[in-house]
Amino acid sequence: MKLAFLFHPVKDLQESQRYYEGLGMTEAWREGNQVMGLSMPDCEVQLMIEEDELELGPGGVFVVDSVDQFYDDNETRLHFVKTPCSIPPGRYAIYKDEAGNPIRIIDFTNKD
Repeated sequence: MKLAFLFHPVKDLQESQRYYEGLGMTEAWREGNQVMGLSMPDCEVQLMIEEDELELGPGGVFVVDSVDQFYDDNETRLHFVKTPCSIPPGRYAIYKDEAGNPIRIIDFTNKD
């Protein structure tokens, strides 16, 4: 697993974009009008903001080779709150650690 993003759910993407850009971040990518990545100076990890999952709160997004394989290997020992699903770049799932923090995993298997 490799940390790729810090995930922050937001109520308003445009308002949040202005806020974070005011702190010196720049838009790195965007998917529609609900999710975008922001680059931070001198940092490989990006901030991902999205108008979704407000109830789960912020957390890390980790890249794995295969979300489905990770789920199959760990479904009985980890508490998954979102089972693997398709998203534009690949597959995505969420589990919670022992303290209740959301851990998001993603793979980039969609080559289309």
